[in-house]
Amino acid sequence: MSVSILDVFKLELMDLTSIAPVLPPKLLLYILKSKNYGVEYQPIVALDTLEVFAYEALSRFYDDKNNPIAPDQVYKALHHNPLSLFQVEFAQKRLQLQHAPKNFKLFVNLDQDSYFAYGDDIVEQSLTAKELNPFIQLFLDHKDNEVVVELIENSEIIDAKMSLNMIKLMASYNIRTAIDDVCNEQSMLSTAVLEQVNFIKFDRFVVLNKHNAKFLLLIRALIAYAKAAGKKTILEGVETGEDLAFAKALNIDYVQGFLFKPQFVTAYNTES
Repeated sequence: MSVSILDVFKLELMDLTSIAPVLPPKLLLYILKSKNYGVEYQPIVALDTLEVFAYEALSRFYDDKNNPIAPDQVYKALHHNPLSLFQVEFAQKRLQLQHAPKNFKLFVNLDQDSYFAYGDDIVEQSLTAKELNPFIQLFLDHKDNEVVVELIENSEIIDAKMSLNMIKLMASYNIRTAIDDVCNEQSMLSTAVLEQVNFIKFDRFVVLNKHNAKFLLLIRALIAYAKAAGKKTILEGVETGEDLAFAKALNIDYVQGFLFKPQFVTAYNTES
């Protein structure tokens, strides 16, 4: 691909007519121009000691009055323009690495489409590529944390193939990976992806179904697989002491959720 990373950031803002009306175009344009971004770091806590093991960096967006805007709405709109998606995601990752609590592992979400937006197709992002993908270069240059890349479990076969390619590329540079949203009711599970990642993150849907005996048979089987395969498990959506006890009963390794909200850390973009 001939375009350089500097060329990418010099490009003009995209034509907003190409974006589905998830957000008002005026609001989306404000976000892109102002870069009114933030990041929230949520602790991932070791279940045996209740000490912070890592932080997950989550993107945040704000309007002109600094009211929060749902990140999923922003990203859904940006998916209609891969280049702008890449620009925003890359800027968010730079922000997330810049302000991360030091000396902890740092989990960062990386959208498959934003990653491959830098290349023409999946095949181009090969292990023999002469130019590193900017995201990989960004992670390799960061020395204050071990970066763990989270991939979202989706319902599309092409997403699973993209995830597999990303995982293999990350592994070739000793970047560990996690699969997010496992057992979300709207996602499908790729066993090939599950086999390759280092961490398995269970969606809060598991906590919400903690009294579903048949469902828990599947969850326990996946946890048993993870332990046998040397992978670590993380349960999201832990909000109460009862949820914490549930995680212990499942023999989960780490937990995450609003039970640990006092330990959340927030940072904001100061560059325009």
